[in-house]
Amino acid sequence: METIYALSTAPGRAGVAVIRVSGAGARDAISHLTGAEAPRPREAALRRFRDPETGAALDRGLVLFFEGPNSFSGEDVAEFHIHGGRAVVAAMLRCLGHMNFLRAAMPGEFTRRAFENGKMDLTAVEGLADLIDAETEAQRVQALRQMEGALGALYEGWRARLMKALAYAEAEIDFPDEEVPGDLIAKLGPDIETLSREIAAHLDDGRKGERLRDGVEVAIVGPPNAGKSSLLNRLARREAAIVSDEAGTTRDVLEVRLDLGGVPVTLADTAGLREAVGAVEQEGVRRALARATKADLRIVVAAPGEGTDFTLARDGDIRVMNKTDLGGRAGEGVIGVSALTGEGLDALEAVLREKAGAAYEAQEHPLITRARHREGLAECAASLGRAGDALRAGRDAELVAEDLRLAARALGRITGRVDVEDLLDVIFRDFCIGK
Repeated sequence: METIYALSTAPGRAGVAVIRVSGAGARDAISHLTGAEAPRPREAALRRFRDPETGAALDRGLVLFFEGPNSFSGEDVAEFHIHGGRAVVAAMLRCLGHMNFLRAAMPGEFTRRAFENGKMDLTAVEGLADLIDAETEAQRVQALRQMEGALGALYEGWRARLMKALAYAEAEIDFPDEEVPGDLIAKLGPDIETLSREIAAHLDDGRKGERLRDGVEVAIVGPPNAGKSSLLNRLARREAAIVSDEAGTTRDVLEVRLDLGGVPVTLADTAGLREAVGAVEQEGVRRALARATKADLRIVVAAPGEGTDFTLARDGDIRVMNKTDLGGRAGEGVIGVSALTGEGLDALEAVLREKAGAAYEAQEHPLITRARHREGLAECAASLGRAGDALRAGRDAELVAEDLRLAARALGRITGRVDVEDLLDVIFRDFCIGK
């Protein structure tokens, strides 16, 4: 396999940059740049780096060597910790590029090699990608737990139990006349039912993990001139939306990302809901209604003279009476605020933080974070259901075994144990180069 190299830290001016090399040529890369052998594994050595062709000094920094398989990628890995100036990084990369036994890495190639060398399963790979992209504390905790193997261990545990059940079923098929414990297939029923219940409970999670990974969607809805855009600006603490006394100013859905108690929130300001004037405003109202329908939470805003009866509200909505500075009065279950003065904003933020974060308290089991996990689990559950039905109906052991085999394969595809070649390009393409 070719030896690859890439800048592993973010490009741009910095105090320190790290260049990583992975593959059989990692030792040679060190000797070419430093004129000395690689240091002992996992021990940093201070070296001067020189252009192998001209001998010109490039920089002075640290070299580390990780001998495979005890490295991130499972191969020999070299790391060059250099000063992070653009010219220094460019010179080092240029010299590595001139070495005919190296080539530049593709996006995610270091992590892909870690997967192919058994250092990580696919759920851990996806956890690493989520950790890199994490914007809030709750996202970081969930991603780190997944990267460290919690989700993969859960699925592999279920798969091991399935393989044991499958072995029993196949023993009855393959050795019907041999001295094996009698009625093996009938004894599988309780195990299959228990496993089915565990997977069903895991699937019945309200999509908490996916919502935490992608962010909770909160839509601000209400009539025109209720102060929705002003409220969004207050919550965002910046002038994100245009504010005007003219009705219908907001024509499209405007989004702002917030961090509320570690939970990522996408706050959406929508067009005022009224009988629209003109095709553009009609489209804005249509989009507002669509966004309000799919939102995880809704803030329904009313104001004096702009519709004060909350007819748009539904169960679970946060009801806000805006413009308390102009005489707005908040009744029972309604939060009074003034987007102009900031009055009541702390109370609104506290309720929003509580509602957005309530679903993400520590869970006994790791959460499903991707649609492909959910699809694989649903396929596994369906196969288990068929196996259980076949057992109760007294059907042939071959039918039970086939459904157990399909269930195990569905779990195996989630972690990367079987039939995942077509998934790899999709999973790794979103990684940055150098990871």
